[in-house]
Amino acid sequence: MENLEDKFESNPSRKTHKLFLGAQISLRFLAFGATLAATCVIFTSKQSAVVIGMTFDASYSYSPAIMYFAFANAVACFFCLMSLFLVFVFCRGGADPAKYYYLFLHDLLMLVLVLSGCAAASAIGYVGRHGNSHTGWAPICDNFQKFCSKVATSLILSYLSVLFLLMLTVISATNSRKIQV
Repeated sequence: MENLEDKFESNPSRKTHKLFLGAQISLRFLAFGATLAATCVIFTSKQSAVVIGMTFDASYSYSPAIMYFAFANAVACFFCLMSLFLVFVFCRGGADPAKYYYLFLHDLLMLVLVLSGCAAASAIGYVGRHGNSHTGWAPICDNFQKFCSKVATSLILSYLSVLFLLMLTVISATNSRKIQV
């Protein structure tokens, strides 16, 4: 009985390599754009509101979790841009699985970084929107609608970048699994 792997070519065709390269470039550019937009939106999220005659401010820098989210997106944005250059350098000459392994590690680290920032900001955002009756925390989004909508927009963009980074991780893992030991 013929092995399933024997039915497929050992070296993928040039057209398949171009398709993977195009997907890599497109998804990296989309991940860069989404993390850049999320970073810009969260860094500009500030609002002042008057509550009971007193002025209160809301800013991303007042919450360590949202600061982590902002800087995680900034770091991922930078490294997504750098990975665009790596794709051109690594994958230009041909489809070497060992090179895709390094891209897989990079994509996995960026995925984990952005996802952890999203989780931290989502938890604080939930408390900001709904409060916590058990601890006596009141919701703040009733008074800071502009701030909360900017944080929500940034979270949506960041979760979109998580999706792009997940697809990149799967593509890189698929290409790197052909390493000859």
